[in-house]
Amino acid sequence: MSLRVDAPGPATRVHRFTPAARWVHRTTAALMGVCVVTAACLYVPQFAELVGRRELVVRIHEWAGLALPVPVLAGLASRAFRADLGFLNRFGPHDRRWLRAALRRDKRPSSRPAGKFNAGQKIYAAWLAGATLVMLGTGLMMWFTHLTPLEWRTSATFVHDWLALTIGVVLAGHIGMALADPEARRGMRTGSVSREWAEREHSLWRP
Repeated sequence: MSLRVDAPGPATRVHRFTPAARWVHRTTAALMGVCVVTAACLYVPQFAELVGRRELVVRIHEWAGLALPVPVLAGLASRAFRADLGFLNRFGPHDRRWLRAALRRDKRPSSRPAGKFNAGQKIYAAWLAGATLVMLGTGLMMWFTHLTPLEWRTSATFVHDWLALTIGVVLAGHIGMALADPEARRGMRTGSVSREWAEREHSLWRP
């Protein structure tokens, strides 16, 4: 099966992401960015002094966190986006091979077979989805203090704070990897990637 091209003529570009998928990614990234920045302003004294108005920062942080799942839920209206979620949620033998190569730091494309998403992207997406749900749950316990006992709120605060730090580190890694791959960024920005990149990085992908 050949890759679908964006225009007649030589097949130099292939379609990768629909507008719905790109909208979900950008909106989620923006909300996550607001959460990270406001969290830094709440917990880092130097940032808190620069911004001030702690109560406003708290409210922005709360509402951005509450809205974080909304883009994904809205994206479910798109059949293509639902298909992408199916790809992200499906592991196969080639994914285990990709992970073994990654652990060995073997960067040869032939050692890292991947479908539309590689094993690293699948693990990242699953981890981030779970972390978001945990952050939402613990955040609600911290926000609505009258709904849970003090012991629960204390535990929720501990989990929320340390998981937030972990998310910040993982997001920094995600951004760093994106910066190192201009074609992957172009695919998320425009919806298409070069055929050469698709065949090299995602050799099992057949759109």
